[in-house]
Amino acid sequence: MHKLNIVLVEPQIPQNTGNISRTCAVTGAALHLVRPYGFEITDKHLKRAGLDYWDKLDIFQYDNIGEFFRHNNGEYYFFTTKGKKVHSDVSYPADKAVYIIFGREDKGLPEKLLAENYEKCVRIPMRDELRSLNLSNSAAIACYEVLRQWDYPDLGREGKLRDYRLD
Repeated sequence: MHKLNIVLVEPQIPQNTGNISRTCAVTGAALHLVRPYGFEITDKHLKRAGLDYWDKLDIFQYDNIGEFFRHNNGEYYFFTTKGKKVHSDVSYPADKAVYIIFGREDKGLPEKLLAENYEKCVRIPMRDELRSLNLSNSAAIACYEVLRQWDYPDLGREGKLRDYRLD
């Protein structure tokens, strides 16, 4: 089945969402956006970061996190600096829809949601004295770890150089 979903809960920075939309487009992951946003979906910065890929996206929008959970079934993984497992130590099932969920840039995911799903909370290792990675970098790291475990389904694995003749 191999269906990867990236979920952004209350994203605040349009450039991050634009970059993540581009990651989704090139990998085939679906993008789920949970309101409220810190920008308008038509914001020029959002489109600038992923405009030429916007029509290639599977994108879904929800009014709140409850609506997201009512409409989606699968395996949920909550990315947080408070996670007890390292993201690359988790086995992401290939036979179910997988949702990698990220919170707002300034606050992360709600503590109550993390506490209710603590066994599914994962973190990307980083130095303890620093706050966190950039959201779009975190989403790309997580996305490619899942795809690596699935052996990069439907993705090109070999590039091709143009024929340069040196005379």
